Amino acid sequence: MALAIFDLDNTLLAGDSDHRWGEFLCDAGLVEADTFRLKNDAFYADYQSGQLDMTAYLDFVLEPLTGMARSAVRSLQRQFVTECIEPMLLDKAFDLLNEHRIKGDTLLMMTATHTVVAEPVAARLGFEHWLASGVGIQDECYTGKAQGSPCFREGKVTHLATWRQRHPEAGDPANSWFYSDSHNDLPLLSAVGHPVAVDPDDTLRSHAEANQWPIMSLR
Repeated sequence: MALAIFDLDNTLLAGDSDHRWGEFLCDAGLVEADTFRLKNDAFYADYQSGQLDMTAYLDFVLEPLTGMARSAVRSLQRQFVTECIEPMLLDKAFDLLNEHRIKGDTLLMMTATHTVVAEPVAARLGFEHWLASGVGIQDECYTGKAQGSPCFREGKVTHLATWRQRHPEAGDPANSWFYSDSHNDLPLLSAVGHPVAVDPDDTLRSHAEANQWPIMSLR
């Protein structure tokens, strides 16, 4: 039995759920659409170039939820999964997840996306274990701020180490798999025994080729 770790956006999904959440907020009338879209797109460009300030982005995208009750947000989550995530689902991604389940591996989804999005998407994909960037909650309402260190870049390595302390049965990282599309995940890809580039960006593709890592497509 091994640990199989999966990035979410543009790996298991044909798109970026975090960026799509921003579009969803615009469509739902929860933000001033033109201004929000400009900032959301700018943050996404920073992510693609490896320059993203993740805490600043999380505070930006969570601000519209300030003061909203968790119960109210749950209805938005359900609507978001139905309208936005279902079209992003990939048959080959489900096949890959099932291959690891059949082997008896422990499956873990790790994403920099905040938990408001990650939680319902992880459930839709059938994950028991998942890690994402935290959000502030007080008195069952969202604070509109990030909480804790983001599950991003080197932060994924840190979050995984903490998770493994609670799940020692998951096995050694040297015998773990990690599937990702992004050069932002190079710290964790370099820390596992079986890194796999999935529909990789140009930077990750070059690194994977130079290091003879497997490259695959789920599209």
